[in-house]
Amino acid sequence: MSIQDIVDKVAADHKLTKAEARSVVDTVLASIASGAKKGEVSLPGFGKFKVTSRPARTGRNPRTGETIKIAASKKLGFTAAKALRDSL
Repeated sequence: MSIQDIVDKVAADHKLTKAEARSVVDTVLASIASGAKKGEVSLPGFGKFKVTSRPARTGRNPRTGETIKIAASKKLGFTAAKALRDSL
């Protein structure tokens, strides 16, 4: 399912134009992104979005076997709610 499919569904279900529905979908996604930057976004019955920090570490280049340094990074994780897992 793509964003366009979601926009089409929102437009049909709520009798909106596709432009209005696209604006709604973009606003929801932007709200989730900004909330995740601040901590955690919890959507009851759906799941939680949370940013986690990954520390710097060493790894290996699989081709040469050479040890390399991997920089610290942040990762957005999603944990599905029990209701969503059960429905799948």
